[in-house]
This record gives sequence, C-alpha cells and structure tokens, in this order.
Amino acid sequence: MKHLSATDAWTGDFLVEETLLSTDRFEEARHATAAWGSSILDTLLARNWIEPQSFYRALARRFAVEFVDLIEQPPDPLLVEESDVSHYMHELTLPWRRVDGRLTVATARPGPDAIRYVRHRWGSEVDIVVCTKFSLRMAIQNQFSAAYSHEAVYDLAEQDPEMSAQIVFTPMQLFVGWGLVSAAALGLYLRPVATLIAINLAMSLFYLGNFAFKAIVVWAGGARIQRRQALVDASASLLHDQDLPIYTVLVPMFREPEVLPILANALRKLDYPTAKLDIKIVLEAGDDATIAAAKALRLEQIFEIVIVPPSQPQTKPKACNYAFRFARGEYLVIYDAEDKPEPDQLKKVVAAFRQAPDNVACVQCRLNYFNRNENWLTRMFTLDYSLWFDLMLPGLEKLGVPIPLGGTSNHFKVDVLRELRAWDPFNVTEDADLGIRMTQKGYSVRLVESTTFEEANVSQRNWIRQRSRWIKGYMQTFLVHTRRPLHLARTVGPLGMVGFVFFIGGTMLSGLLNPLFWAIFLFWLVTGSSTFDAVFPPSLLHLSLFNLLAGNAMFVFLMMLAPYRRNWLEMVPYGLTVIWYWVLMSVAAWKGAWQLITNPFYWEKTTHGLSSHTAAEVALARAETQGHG
Repeated sequence: MKHLSATDAWTGDFLVEETLLSTDRFEEARHATAAWGSSILDTLLARNWIEPQSFYRALARRFAVEFVDLIEQPPDPLLVEESDVSHYMHELTLPWRRVDGRLTVATARPGPDAIRYVRHRWGSEVDIVVCTKFSLRMAIQNQFSAAYSHEAVYDLAEQDPEMSAQIVFTPMQLFVGWGLVSAAALGLYLRPVATLIAINLAMSLFYLGNFAFKAIVVWAGGARIQRRQALVDASASLLHDQDLPIYTVLVPMFREPEVLPILANALRKLDYPTAKLDIKIVLEAGDDATIAAAKALRLEQIFEIVIVPPSQPQTKPKACNYAFRFARGEYLVIYDAEDKPEPDQLKKVVAAFRQAPDNVACVQCRLNYFNRNENWLTRMFTLDYSLWFDLMLPGLEKLGVPIPLGGTSNHFKVDVLRELRAWDPFNVTEDADLGIRMTQKGYSVRLVESTTFEEANVSQRNWIRQRSRWIKGYMQTFLVHTRRPLHLARTVGPLGMVGFVFFIGGTMLSGLLNPLFWAIFLFWLVTGSSTFDAVFPPSLLHLSLFNLLAGNAMFVFLMMLAPYRRNWLEMVPYGLTVIWYWVLMSVAAWKGAWQLITNPFYWEKTTHGLSSHTAAEVALARAETQGHG
C-alpha cells in the first residue's frame, strides 16, 4: 500500500488541528487514500466526511491563498475557453481573473500537482485562489450553458448531417418510396394477381431470411467466449485501485424522484475507488420534484446534479449530450435511474478495454430484470432480454455484425465519444443508432458478461408505450443508415449489411406485417375459403406455411431456451405463451409507425417505480442511505 504524500499528510494534520476532522476519521481517510491512489481531498469529499465549504476555506488558509466562490464571483468570460472545458473539468482548475496584467487561476485541488499544472499551462507569473468543486463546475455550466444546450441538440446534425435523424425522410427516400408505391399500384391495376404474388413472395422470402439469420446468430451466440471472459475476470481481479482511471457515470432522469435512493445506493456499492467516480445525475429544468428529491438526499461530492436547460426535442440523448460536456473520466457509462449494476462491472470493463484492440470504443454489458417473476409480462420481458443480451448480441459480436447497443450499461471511451459527437438527440433509440454509427466510423463493440438489473414493466399499457418508442427508433435508425446503402455496405461488410437489414429492419417490419398474415391464416383456417388461393400458388403456400409454423415454432423454442444460460428454469414454460407477447409487439409497432409520421422526435416517457419490488427496494435504499450518511 502506498503512503500518503507529504502534502496529503500535512493537509490531514492541518484539518485535525482545525477540528474539522477527527483523528479516527483521518486514519480511515489515510488508508482509503493510499489504497485508491487518490488525494486526501478527493477521499474526504467522496465519503462526505467534511463539509465542502469549510474544507476548502481551511485549505485556502493552509496554503495562505484567497478563497473565492465562483458562483458569486464568476471567472472572466474572456479568459475561459470553451475548447478547454474538458481540461478544466479534469484538472478542476481554470483561469479566473487578470489584475494589472497578472493572471489569477482558481483551483479546487490546491497543492503541488495543481501548481505544476498551472505553471506548465500558464507560466510561473500566476496567482492561485481556492474554490470548491461545486462552484467551479457551476461556473463552467453557467458560462457555456447556452452553447452546450445548442450543441446538445444540433452538433451531430450540423457536423455530420448524413448521420442525423433530424430529417426523417430524405428527398431520395421519399422519391424511392413514391416510386415503389406507384409501381405496386400500377401493377395491381394492370396485373393484380401477379403483383400480389410478387409482393407475397418478397415478404415470404424476407421472413425466411429473417428466421434463418437469427437462428444462425443464436447458434453463434450460444458458444460462450469462455477464454476471453476468463481473461477479463482474471485481469479485473488483479487491477490495483491506484492504477484505475476516473470513471464518469451519467444517469439521466425525468420525473423519477421515487427511485433516486435505489440509484444512489446501487452506485455506492460499485467496487471502484469512490474518489475516482464522477457521477452526474442529469435532470431536466422544470422537473422540480426530482431536483428537490436529489438535493434532499445530501449526496456525497462524487454525485453532481446537472440541470439540462429547456429545449426541443426533450429526449434522453439530448440530456446526455449536455451532461457529457462536463465529463471528467477516461471512460463513461450510462445507467438508468432504477439500474443495479453488478458491483465489479466497472473493473471488468476497464480490464476488457485494456485487453481489447484500439478500435474497440464501447463495451456493452448485459441487461436483465430484478422483478422477473412478478407477473406474466415481466416474465416475458425477461425471456426477451435474456434471448437478446445472452444469445443474440454475443452472436452478432462473434459474426462481426454491427451491434445495436441496448438500453443502458454502454461503456465508452470518452475521447471516441467526443469524436463521434455522442448521441443523436432526434433518434429515440439513440443507443442502437450509436452502435451502428460507431461501426461505420471504424470502431467496434465488445460484450462483457456483467449484468445490470433493472425494473421490468409490470403494465401492458406502459410496456406498449416503451416498446413503441423503441420500434420507432429502429425505424429512424433504419432510415438514417440506408440513406447511403453503398456506404453502409462498404463500411460494415456484406454480413454486416445482412445483419443490419434483418435485425433493425426485420424487428420493425415483422411487427407491422404479422397481423396481416395472422389474419389471412386464421380466416383460411376457420372458413376453408378459397379467397386467397390465387395469390398463394402451391409452392408459395408451402413456403408461407413453413414460415408461419416452423419459423414461429423456432422463435418459441428460442424463448424457451433463453433462460438456460442463467439457470432460470422456472421460466421455460412461459415461452409457450409468447404469441400474445407478439400481438402486443405488433400493437407497439403500428403505434411507433404512426408516431414516426406524426411526431417523430417525441420521447414517450416510460413510467418507472410501478413494481412492488421497487417499493421494497426504495425502502431498503432509504434505510441504507440514512445509515451511510
């Protein structure tokens, strides 16, 4: 274990002498600081062991410099450069004022390291004042709020418009769509039977390809990447806290005050040096209830509340884009408010990044639900997620197919995220879109076997709202990345192109088409009518029946197979009831398609906290939070 630096030891002794810190608490802080490889300043603030204002005022006295409040005495806007904000946030130091030609710099981490940084950056003829972390962050946010708010919405659209969903349909897409509809209408007028047979054949072949490709993907994903995962696990266990980087955690929230204690408690349990966590709770201006709840928790200094200024569209990716500007970490992860990541997840991700090639820009962890057995819907949602994250995404990775990132627990290299201009605020499945865009830019995604547990929807109405947004986002993603089909094929490869068509296109198209084919089949089965015989010649009829019976039977089997990897065998029989789940999926698909036309950027809010398990989790988290404080 490393010993304290002379500065940290002196600072600790000084705080004890000032009666701001007890001797016992100083010993605890000393051990934590040595173990983490952090400063005693970061340790004390991370543990909430000292009141920040008193702490920084004492440090100012200790170093015989002035203490300033950057909210009441903001920095000179002519000195603070927007291009340097990432440096200011990382170093917690920025230029403050210039008096008689001499520069004064404000820092929230006074000491030799800060002095060296200041002299290297601005020269030796510089004065230093002390400020709090909070006031420094707020000063930056206040100065650049308008610019960052604009960039959060328009940066991608202005700098890389071909990758933005701001324009829903391009003129070429409208022209091609009009041409296809016109050709179909003309064909139905001139040769109706032949045209219907051609359309039916195209749809049947699409279904067959969709079934076949997903079967191959699941087969590929069924083979565990045991050796690589074993190396990740071993490397994670050998990581020294001193060598770990700062890690930014973004938690976007909107009207979710009730789950805040769960969030805070889950993040405290992360097996990561607390002083090296940069946690940003991202709240919307006007969400007074959640803002008040966050302030009432009196969270440690590792938690920072970022208020997103009002603007349209009001979406999760826009909020993340805004907060991302203030990230201090080398890596960054997104969690939802009710998420409970496994404690060693961050360490596993760091190990995975360090073992991976340089072009790996994102590590996707797995998602599942802590209330999986609450009712039928939560069980089906769990089977769905188990199939997706435990089998399909590993299959995509093994085959080299672009991975549409899912939900939360996406871990990024911050510098690459900046290069890619982060998330598309006009896309309501910004995660899936970013995964495809990342691949087109030459980067790749790795999967790590670490699970984040969250709350599964217990309400069918609420589930449809959520799923319709997801499918609408898949439609947006498909439209964006097919604007340049040759470019897409060239950047992702032939297999990647096939995977994109069936995973993104197939998910939305099957949901839209299923009701039509189900209705035709049921009508024929019940009535025995020959109404559709003309458009179902024998060979096409056999293909359609194969798709309907064998294809759907395969998906039923896959849903029953999905929980085996986690040994949740009690859930297997529920796979037989998946047909009603598909009906709900079709309802959501048609709702999403309608919204794509009428309200494409609307973020339909999913209500959280409805589960009885969540209420119990909140009660437990509140008790533990009080004990922690």
